[in-house]
Amino acid sequence: MKKFRKVLDGLTTSSPGGTIGSPSCGSAAGTPTSAATPKEIDVQETLVSENFQLCKTVRHGFPYQPTALAFDPVQKTLAIGSRTGGIRILGGPGVDCYCQHESGAAVLQLQFLINEGALVTACADDTLHLWNLRQRRPAVLHSLKFNRERITFCHLPFQSKWLYVGTERGNTHIVNIESFVLSGYVINWNKAIELSTKTHPGPVVHLSDSPKDEGKLLIGFESGTIVQWDLRGKKADFRIYYDEAIHSVGWHHEGKQFMCSHSDGSLSMWNLRNTTKPFQVTFPHGKIQKDGRKESCKPILKVEYKTSRNSEPFVIFSGGLSYDKAGRRPTLTIMHGKAITVLEMDYPIVEFMALCETPYNNEVQEPYAVVVLLEKDLIVVDLTQSNFPVFENPYPMDIHESPVTCTAYFADCPPDIIPILYSIGAKHKKTGYSQKEWPVAGGTWTLGSHTYPEIIVTGHADGSIKFWDASAITLQMLYKLKTSKAFEKPKPAEGRAAELVEEDPFAIQMVSWCPQSRIFCVVGISAHIILYRFSKYDANTQIVSLEVRLQCEAEDVISPSENENNPCFSESSPHSPQPHQQYPASPGSGTPEGNKDSIPCIKVKDRMVRVPPGYQAELVIQLLWVDGEPPQQITSLDINSAYGLLAFGNCNGLAVVDYLQKTILLCMSTLDLYGAADPYQRLTRSPRRNRQSTSGKVCMRGMSNFYSDSKKRIRTSYQSLTELSDNQQSIDMERSKSPTSDHVNGHCTSPTSQPKPRVPMGPEGPRLTRRGPGRPPFRKAQSAACMEISLPVSHTEESRENSFSRSRSSSVSSIDRETKEAITTLQFGESFGRKSDALPTPCLWVGTSLGMVLLIPMSIPTVHEERMEEPVTIGPSGTVLMLKGSVLRVSFLDCMGALIQSPHEVWRDPNAPEDPDRVRRRKLINFSPSSSQDNCGEGHLAVVCSERQAKVVLMPSQSCLFVHNITESSFVLQADVVSVSNSVCLACFCANGHVMTLRYYLKEELCAFFYVLSFSHYEGFYSEVD
Repeated sequence: MKKFRKVLDGLTTSSPGGTIGSPSCGSAAGTPTSAATPKEIDVQETLVSENFQLCKTVRHGFPYQPTALAFDPVQKTLAIGSRTGGIRILGGPGVDCYCQHESGAAVLQLQFLINEGALVTACADDTLHLWNLRQRRPAVLHSLKFNRERITFCHLPFQSKWLYVGTERGNTHIVNIESFVLSGYVINWNKAIELSTKTHPGPVVHLSDSPKDEGKLLIGFESGTIVQWDLRGKKADFRIYYDEAIHSVGWHHEGKQFMCSHSDGSLSMWNLRNTTKPFQVTFPHGKIQKDGRKESCKPILKVEYKTSRNSEPFVIFSGGLSYDKAGRRPTLTIMHGKAITVLEMDYPIVEFMALCETPYNNEVQEPYAVVVLLEKDLIVVDLTQSNFPVFENPYPMDIHESPVTCTAYFADCPPDIIPILYSIGAKHKKTGYSQKEWPVAGGTWTLGSHTYPEIIVTGHADGSIKFWDASAITLQMLYKLKTSKAFEKPKPAEGRAAELVEEDPFAIQMVSWCPQSRIFCVVGISAHIILYRFSKYDANTQIVSLEVRLQCEAEDVISPSENENNPCFSESSPHSPQPHQQYPASPGSGTPEGNKDSIPCIKVKDRMVRVPPGYQAELVIQLLWVDGEPPQQITSLDINSAYGLLAFGNCNGLAVVDYLQKTILLCMSTLDLYGAADPYQRLTRSPRRNRQSTSGKVCMRGMSNFYSDSKKRIRTSYQSLTELSDNQQSIDMERSKSPTSDHVNGHCTSPTSQPKPRVPMGPEGPRLTRRGPGRPPFRKAQSAACMEISLPVSHTEESRENSFSRSRSSSVSSIDRETKEAITTLQFGESFGRKSDALPTPCLWVGTSLGMVLLIPMSIPTVHEERMEEPVTIGPSGTVLMLKGSVLRVSFLDCMGALIQSPHEVWRDPNAPEDPDRVRRRKLINFSPSSSQDNCGEGHLAVVCSERQAKVVLMPSQSCLFVHNITESSFVLQADVVSVSNSVCLACFCANGHVMTLRYYLKEELCAFFYVLSFSHYEGFYSEVD
């Protein structure tokens, strides 16, 4: 059994490759097509539809809407019931089981058969269920339905075969727990109370057996009536009539007195010798007012009365606060002798239960902890210490401690990564927790034979990153990283900047992680990127900062006449990539004095800082404000440790950074990436209109707006794809707007603002040479943001549908109308830079929101000394293909259909003591297409997936082998090529909730299988694939 990998986050196990601009391949809607397939391409497919039987294996997160709690003091297991009919059974770390009632009715109450491996549940549909917990998958053994009465309370004494069930009518029924049928013994309400009483006592709210005599049953009615019933004599021993409604009752272990909690916030103590009146009534939180009256208090919903050998009894209750203190959080009060401790909770209390040393109610209880079930959390309080600290919870009950803003899943991680993250994270544990072991320690758990290292990474609104061990059944937090520590604390802003203040300026948008090299990269909402290296040693370091100007500038509009003289990129010589100019960017460049807007959103610490072991920030890349306009948020990211390069893009363009040399290699608009190979004609907008339309767009906005805008972009993107594709009249209008002149070239903003000379055109095409920090930089230039997309010149069916679906019509919202051609996916890898290349070279594949796939070959020095000193040359070479919808994923297979993994660097500790006799060199692991196959011809396959379509392209010829239109009624949110059952498939997660897998089929087409997963509330789960 292999777990289904990376369906939701679309992160990599594959590596990229690719080349340059061949015409796109089209197909009719819903019909796979194939081009001539080379004879040497023969993928032996082993996947069949039976391999994809999805089943739920485990849930993570806190149970949604919890309602009930139970604890087995012998087995030390805990059960939580929910409003949706679910049961969560928890033991020690790794022991976690989920059960679900078929009816889906809310669980009202839970009762363990203590030390017997069974559980009784009472549900809102008035049904009792007996669960067998002694088998691998717990199941219901018996069910008992109450048709005429509603269940309100249940009680199962320790080692008893009788289950007492109280009802809304005030009657008490007795169920035989072995046969699970009614015994026929019924305590009717009119017999329990005196015959002279005219009023109904109300529902049964409490049932318990006397510690002194198990044949005596104490029945509490809602109205305030309490009856002790003699089960053998079938009569009442005594009756108590109290003015206040009763919520709960707690016995003293000797069975001579008990305590009641009431609706007026009082606690009453009763002695069995004299039941005419309570011998003590207290209002724990009620103070005497000036007029001599007690202030009114809220009801005490539950009380527990527990005795101890060496100290005063514990009285523990929830509620009872005075009404005059509005806005106070829910509280749990612990009264121990004369000391009263009030514990405030973050969420409303659903249920609580004292954990005692003995299961027998007639022995000294010796409580050692209190389990408190909250609406969104579970805490356990240590009663053995006077300050009542809480235990550190081993379960990830509150994954959303700060709201989760992004997630990533990594499987088959290096086996040493989890222990080392855990050891580092253990040193950073919070203080103030109880030093004792977690008391819920029941059950046994062992790793299965198919377990392999899995890690989930979550990014949060407060800028924190959490690494979770997902190899076991439960999530175990390994390590927490706070990205905000790399920045200065934001100062209060003034003027317009105050309107744009982000309440969560460090919120995480996406992450990229290479587990092999332990390089970790984070993208934040303030248009910043942080690169981290892992070290087992603490260090003093200064974070390097790079500032990038990647912004549309309205005054740099280029007219069609200008374009005729502008140089553009085109495919040059048939050999290795040509050197192109690098864009210099020292940490101080790009922020000229006097222009207060040329600043980043947040400020990086510019001093030496002491960093603890773990992930240590090495480089921060920030996009700058330009002319009062904030930077656009980053939409794509990829990092490759073998190349030492990092690439990111947004709706303005693309930037590539050499993080080894701390320089910016490429900073271009999306339009510049096409050069002469741009398949679209673009119409310039007036500078005035552009400035007006973009002046209101804000990068730094609240997380709630960020979520809603993301959803809006998805929906409008899908609507434009489906609703506008066949409007011929609008197509003609778009044609009329298309300029008849040559294509218009745009430019992006380079890291500095001085004019740049025109790029000379050589016989082999444009050549750009690297500039040092002191040489004249590039001038600012215009990006594709100032262009309107019109129809491409070649009016094929596919290109027409694709381009028009992305055109901005009046039926699309004004926000979506301003959407530019964003960089939506990036992938480094070994591929063929041009059709005529004989050997693979490092390349960067770029996918855009208009469905275009471009290729950027690179030339990287291979010798360690040269790599640290010599420049990396890089330059776009044109488009490879066009798809319908935004490009989501690029992955690579060899000609045998095996997944080609990304090259990576072997991790070495940057702060480890150096050996003077050994020179430290980078050790690289390379997976090139030529080395991953034998006797199967040169080249490799590129699998590209967009929102609507998937294509397989043969490299280096760039011939499109197969096309499949994935969906017409929905669109793909995430996609990835994954390994399943010793083969590979393309897994797609669609907006309609379908998980679709496409396999590379022998009949020369892509075949799809459909599956639907239901995601419930705050919980998530894995799905296994056979």
